Amino acid sequence: MTVTTRQGVSDAAAIEQSWREPEVFAVLYERHAPHIIRYVARRLGDDLADDVAAETFYRAFEKRRQYDLGRPDARPWLYGIAANVMAQHHRRETRMLLAFARSGADPVARTVGSQMDGADDRVVAAGMHRSLAAALAGLSRAHREVLLLIAWADLSYEEAAQALSTSVGTVRSRLHRARRKIRAEIGDENPLSVSEEG
Repeated sequence: MTVTTRQGVSDAAAIEQSWREPEVFAVLYERHAPHIIRYVARRLGDDLADDVAAETFYRAFEKRRQYDLGRPDARPWLYGIAANVMAQHHRRETRMLLAFARSGADPVARTVGSQMDGADDRVVAAGMHRSLAAALAGLSRAHREVLLLIAWADLSYEEAAQALSTSVGTVRSRLHRARRKIRAEIGDENPLSVSEEG
Protein backbone atom coordinates (compact mmCIF):
# COMPACT_ATOMS: atom_id res chain seq x y z
CA MET A 1 0.00 0.00 0.00
CA THR A 2 1.45 3.34 -1.00
CA VAL A 3 0.39 6.47 0.80
CA THR A 4 -0.49 8.88 -1.97
CA THR A 5 -2.41 11.20 0.31
CA ARG A 6 -1.76 11.62 3.98
CA GLN A 7 -5.39 12.11 4.78
CA GLY A 8 -7.56 9.05 4.96
CA VAL A 9 -4.70 6.67 5.73
CA SER A 10 -4.95 5.06 9.16
CA ASP A 11 -2.12 5.42 11.63
CA ALA A 12 -1.62 1.66 11.49
CA ALA A 13 -1.25 1.75 7.70
CA ALA A 14 1.25 4.60 7.94
CA ILE A 15 3.24 2.73 10.58
CA GLU A 16 3.28 -0.43 8.50
CA GLN A 17 4.38 1.48 5.42
CA SER A 18 7.11 3.19 7.48
CA TRP A 19 8.74 -0.21 7.93
CA ARG A 20 9.72 0.03 4.25
CA GLU A 21 9.64 3.80 3.83
CA PRO A 22 10.70 5.38 7.16
CA GLU A 23 9.80 8.90 6.02
CA VAL A 24 6.10 7.96 6.05
CA PHE A 25 6.25 7.95 9.86
CA ALA A 26 6.07 11.76 9.58
CA VAL A 27 2.32 11.31 9.02
CA LEU A 28 1.95 10.37 12.69
CA TYR A 29 3.97 13.37 13.78
CA GLU A 30 1.86 15.74 11.67
CA ARG A 31 -1.39 14.28 13.03
CA HIS A 32 -0.56 13.89 16.69
CA ALA A 33 2.41 16.06 17.71
CA PRO A 34 0.40 19.26 18.35
CA HIS A 35 -1.89 17.39 20.77
CA ILE A 36 0.97 15.62 22.54
CA ILE A 37 2.85 18.92 22.87
CA ARG A 38 -0.20 20.66 24.39
CA TYR A 39 -0.78 17.79 26.80
CA VAL A 40 2.85 17.76 27.95
CA ALA A 41 2.94 21.56 28.20
CA ARG A 42 -0.17 21.51 30.39
CA ARG A 43 1.52 19.06 32.73
CA LEU A 44 5.18 20.06 32.71
CA GLY A 45 5.34 23.55 31.26
CA ASP A 46 6.17 24.92 27.86
CA ASP A 47 9.93 24.62 28.27
CA LEU A 48 9.84 20.80 28.32
CA ALA A 49 6.95 20.19 25.93
CA ASP A 50 8.92 20.11 22.67
CA ASP A 51 11.70 17.95 24.14
CA VAL A 52 9.29 15.42 25.65
CA ALA A 53 7.28 15.28 22.41
CA ALA A 54 10.45 14.80 20.36
CA GLU A 55 11.55 11.96 22.65
CA THR A 56 8.05 10.45 22.42
CA PHE A 57 8.12 10.32 18.63
CA TYR A 58 11.73 9.11 18.59
CA ARG A 59 10.79 6.19 20.85
CA ALA A 60 7.65 5.53 18.80
CA PHE A 61 9.72 5.41 15.61
CA GLU A 62 12.18 3.01 17.22
CA LYS A 63 9.31 0.75 18.42
CA ARG A 64 7.13 1.01 15.31
CA ARG A 65 7.62 -2.65 14.32
CA GLN A 66 6.11 -3.67 17.67
CA TYR A 67 2.93 -1.64 17.06
CA ASP A 68 -0.32 -3.65 16.98
CA LEU A 69 -1.50 -3.04 13.41
CA GLY A 70 -4.98 -4.13 14.45
CA ARG A 71 -5.36 -0.73 16.11
CA PRO A 72 -5.94 1.88 13.40
CA ASP A 73 -5.51 4.87 15.77
CA ALA A 74 -2.02 5.28 17.29
CA ARG A 75 -3.07 8.11 19.62
CA PRO A 76 -3.32 5.95 22.78
CA TRP A 77 0.03 4.31 21.99
CA LEU A 78 1.67 7.72 21.59
CA TYR A 79 0.15 9.04 24.84
CA GLY A 80 1.44 5.92 26.58
CA ILE A 81 4.95 6.58 25.32
CA ALA A 82 4.62 10.23 26.35
CA ALA A 83 3.52 9.11 29.83
CA ASN A 84 6.66 7.00 30.12
CA VAL A 85 8.84 9.91 29.02
CA MET A 86 7.05 12.28 31.42
CA ALA A 87 7.57 9.83 34.28
CA GLN A 88 11.15 11.10 34.38
CA HIS A 89 9.70 14.50 35.26
CA HIS A 90 7.14 13.35 37.86
CA ARG A 91 8.88 15.27 40.64
CA ARG A 92 8.92 18.45 38.57
CA GLU A 93 5.18 18.16 37.90
CA THR A 94 4.49 17.60 41.60
CA ARG A 95 6.67 20.61 42.56
CA MET A 96 4.83 22.78 40.01
CA LEU A 97 1.45 21.72 41.36
CA LEU A 98 2.51 22.35 44.95
CA ALA A 99 3.91 25.78 44.02
CA PHE A 100 0.61 26.62 42.35
CA ALA A 101 -1.29 25.38 45.41
CA ARG A 102 0.77 27.72 47.61
CA SER A 103 0.83 30.78 45.37
CA GLY A 104 -2.30 30.54 43.25
CA ALA A 105 -0.23 31.51 40.19
CA ASP A 106 -0.42 28.75 37.58
CA PRO A 107 2.91 28.93 35.71
CA VAL A 108 1.68 26.55 33.01
CA ALA A 109 -1.48 28.51 32.23
CA ARG A 110 0.63 31.62 31.69
CA THR A 111 3.05 29.95 29.30
CA VAL A 112 0.68 27.79 27.28
CA GLY A 113 -2.62 29.62 27.70
CA SER A 114 -2.84 30.59 24.06
CA GLN A 115 -2.17 27.02 22.93
CA MET A 116 -4.79 25.30 25.08
CA ASP A 117 -7.84 23.67 23.61
CA GLY A 118 -10.82 21.55 24.62
CA ALA A 119 -10.33 20.08 28.05
CA ASP A 120 -7.57 22.58 28.87
CA ASP A 121 -9.91 25.50 28.25
CA ARG A 122 -12.56 23.95 30.48
CA VAL A 123 -10.06 23.55 33.32
CA VAL A 124 -8.75 27.09 33.02
CA ALA A 125 -12.24 28.53 32.55
CA ALA A 126 -13.33 26.76 35.72
CA GLY A 127 -10.43 28.42 37.51
CA MET A 128 -8.08 25.63 38.52
CA HIS A 129 -8.02 26.40 42.21
CA ARG A 130 -5.14 26.00 44.58
CA SER A 131 -6.92 23.15 46.30
CA LEU A 132 -7.23 21.25 43.02
CA ALA A 133 -3.52 21.70 42.34
CA ALA A 134 -2.74 20.41 45.83
CA ALA A 135 -5.09 17.46 45.32
CA LEU A 136 -3.46 16.61 41.97
CA ALA A 137 -0.01 16.86 43.56
CA GLY A 138 -1.15 14.44 46.25
CA LEU A 139 -2.18 11.74 43.77
CA SER A 140 0.17 8.88 43.01
CA ARG A 141 1.72 8.97 39.56
CA ALA A 142 -0.52 6.10 38.41
CA HIS A 143 -3.72 7.78 39.59
CA ARG A 144 -2.73 11.20 38.22
CA GLU A 145 -1.79 9.65 34.87
CA VAL A 146 -5.18 7.96 34.43
CA LEU A 147 -7.11 11.04 35.51
CA LEU A 148 -5.24 13.42 33.21
CA LEU A 149 -5.20 11.10 30.19
CA ILE A 150 -8.97 11.00 30.41
CA ALA A 151 -9.60 14.61 31.46
CA TRP A 152 -6.94 16.47 29.48
CA ALA A 153 -6.07 14.14 26.60
CA ASP A 154 -9.73 13.15 26.11
CA LEU A 155 -8.91 9.45 25.91
CA SER A 156 -11.67 6.91 26.53
CA TYR A 157 -11.26 4.32 29.27
CA GLU A 158 -10.25 1.78 26.65
CA GLU A 159 -7.71 4.15 25.10
CA ALA A 160 -6.26 5.03 28.52
CA ALA A 161 -5.94 1.32 29.29
CA GLN A 162 -4.13 0.81 25.99
CA ALA A 163 -1.87 3.82 26.62
CA LEU A 164 -0.90 2.54 30.06
CA SER A 165 -0.73 -1.16 29.07
CA THR A 166 -3.28 -2.09 31.68
CA SER A 167 -6.87 -3.28 31.83
CA VAL A 168 -9.99 -1.14 31.57
CA GLY A 169 -10.88 -2.36 35.07
CA THR A 170 -7.61 -0.97 36.42
CA VAL A 171 -8.27 2.35 34.67
CA ARG A 172 -11.76 2.51 36.19
CA SER A 173 -10.43 1.66 39.64
CA ARG A 174 -7.61 4.22 39.50
CA LEU A 175 -9.93 6.89 38.15
CA HIS A 176 -12.49 6.18 40.87
CA ARG A 177 -9.82 6.45 43.58
CA ALA A 178 -8.37 9.62 42.06
CA ARG A 179 -11.80 11.26 41.86
CA ARG A 180 -12.63 10.21 45.41
CA LYS A 181 -9.38 11.69 46.71
CA ILE A 182 -9.90 14.93 44.80
CA ARG A 183 -13.50 15.19 46.04
CA ALA A 184 -12.26 14.69 49.60
CA GLU A 185 -9.82 17.56 49.08
CA ILE A 186 -11.98 20.06 47.23
CA GLY A 187 -15.57 18.86 47.37
CA ASP A 188 -17.88 18.23 44.43
CA GLU A 189 -16.91 21.38 42.49
CA ASN A 190 -14.22 19.63 40.46
CA PRO A 191 -13.21 21.07 37.08
CA LEU A 192 -11.52 17.74 36.31
CA SER A 193 -14.76 15.86 36.85
CA VAL A 194 -14.82 12.82 34.63
CA SER A 195 -17.80 10.56 34.10
CA GLU A 196 -17.57 7.19 35.81
CA GLU A 197 -19.03 5.64 32.68
CA GLY A 198 -16.12 5.77 30.14
